[in-house]
Amino acid sequence: MPPPVDVPLDATKVPGLPSTQFSPRSPFENPTLAPLNVMSGSTLTPLQHLKGSITPSDLHFQRSHNGIAVIDPAKHRLVIHGLVNRPLSFDVDELKRFPSVSRTCFIECSGNGRAAYRTPKPQMTPQEVDGMTSNSEWTGVSVKTLLHEAGMKGGAGWVLAEGGDAAVLSRSIPMEKMLDDAIIAYAQNGEPVRMSNGYPMRLVLPGYEGNMCIKWLRRLKLIDQPNMSRDETVKYTDPLPDGNSRQFSFVMDAKSVITSPAFPERLKGAGWWPISGLAWTGRGKITHVDVSTDGGKTWFEAELVGQVLPMAHTRFQYMWEWKGQPATIMSRATDETGYTQPTLQEFRTVRGPGTDYHYNAIRSWTVAADGTVGFGG
Repeated sequence: MPPPVDVPLDATKVPGLPSTQFSPRSPFENPTLAPLNVMSGSTLTPLQHLKGSITPSDLHFQRSHNGIAVIDPAKHRLVIHGLVNRPLSFDVDELKRFPSVSRTCFIECSGNGRAAYRTPKPQMTPQEVDGMTSNSEWTGVSVKTLLHEAGMKGGAGWVLAEGGDAAVLSRSIPMEKMLDDAIIAYAQNGEPVRMSNGYPMRLVLPGYEGNMCIKWLRRLKLIDQPNMSRDETVKYTDPLPDGNSRQFSFVMDAKSVITSPAFPERLKGAGWWPISGLAWTGRGKITHVDVSTDGGKTWFEAELVGQVLPMAHTRFQYMWEWKGQPATIMSRATDETGYTQPTLQEFRTVRGPGTDYHYNAIRSWTVAADGTVGFGG
């Protein structure tokens, strides 16, 4: 497909394009996106097209339960009430008068990887495999600051967070987390939060599953026990092999995915090739990532590229000398708690067939003798 602008034969011989108010991507670099899933209200981040660790705001994955809310910030308010001494209400401008904080962290849907786990296909890209995770710099106000302003009453051990969208999504969040690193974010990567990601304000809970990071946030109610609302009973629980169900599985486990080489790439000849990907964990920092090129028989430690931040995407890289023979490449992440990504069999043994939330088993990619790459499961 030709680019949407005329490309000169020699860019040194003709004047360039005029500057524009908004800088577009090069016409040669438009990411190829997976088909839009309108019914589930989701889009996936094209991980295979990204470099470094930050996700551009317009490529952050989307997940909504009843459409994207369109909210006038001048009319939107955040209410803090319940077990507080002083119920409070803020509009966006009033919220911005508080001291700001910034934090780079990932947000991952708890169902990320579901399709690749249930119905894996060789023709799946990293976007289709694990594209419901994104990594941004979030700026806003510490929840702790606002709760101290409201004055917490004794017995306030949980906070009910509720969104202002048509689904009125709500989740109960432990007070310990809200007083630790929770942020009410009004900015993402240096600009206002995108509408699909919660404009004009959203809750960000570093390391917690994405559905708890309530978008279009409209109220925080301090309560003495979990609310047991629809969104934390009917959904987001894990049936286990022993007949019990795991509930309130907030923290996202360590995980990694190779983003190159991956489908639909083709290695053009034997020689040195970089194996690159992303690793992340909700329990702190990634300490190391191992890469295998023989289906898990032997492992080698990859280089962690750039700054390694807690509860954020970490880029890894391993230089591989491909000799032109069939190979299976894999990555395995370990975090600072000592937790290591499980194999597929280990995951199935512990979780059983009843759940596909929090899927984090080791992924694999096959490389054929002609260099074609496919998803291996």
